[in-house]
Amino acid sequence: MALPEKYVITVGRSLGAGGRVTGHRLAEALGIDYYDKELLASAAESVGMDKRLFEKNDERAPGFLAGLLPMSMGYNALAWYAGPNNVSGEAVYGAQCDFIRRAADKGPCVIVGRTADYVLRDNPNVVSVFLHADEDACVDRIVRREECCTPQAARALIRKTNRLRAEFYNFYTDRTWGAAATYDLTINSARIGLEDRVRLIIDFINCRFGSQHK
Repeated sequence: MALPEKYVITVGRSLGAGGRVTGHRLAEALGIDYYDKELLASAAESVGMDKRLFEKNDERAPGFLAGLLPMSMGYNALAWYAGPNNVSGEAVYGAQCDFIRRAADKGPCVIVGRTADYVLRDNPNVVSVFLHADEDACVDRIVRREECCTPQAARALIRKTNRLRAEFYNFYTDRTWGAAATYDLTINSARIGLEDRVRLIIDFINCRFGSQHK
């Protein structure tokens, strides 16, 4: 079955669940573009932002409002963008949203994180995936890839990062980060290996777009 000319797979992930490696391998298998933290930094360059400021605010809700009320600013994210002299989290998010839309318009791609599923919510050719795993499995993965020296440090990093990602996602959208109802497909990466995950997602994509033409 032929896929749409321009389709997007968005990958949400809890830390240590293998979202990045899965997204990258998926893009390789499909022969399409892949966008993650390093490539999304191009959004900062396109508006003259310092990369360091971009990275500091990446996937973090604005500090003065984080944890208070979900504002659902994703409805009009670019209204918060005030140009290259604005170095706030809202400016970073606005630049990201613009880059995500341009990437989706360019052609088929995989985009990891950054509320891409919500930014592209009106695009009928988007498939949203979320990868999760139990904390012990995530701790083991992080220690094995040497991001932390001890399980205790890995566990602390996981809890902090997932909290920040949830605050970021919930703040800018009207959805709940990690909740099954938010995504088209959720996968427990501790139960299925990398290549099987990729095949599962591709099978789902084929079924998804195939059902649209019945």
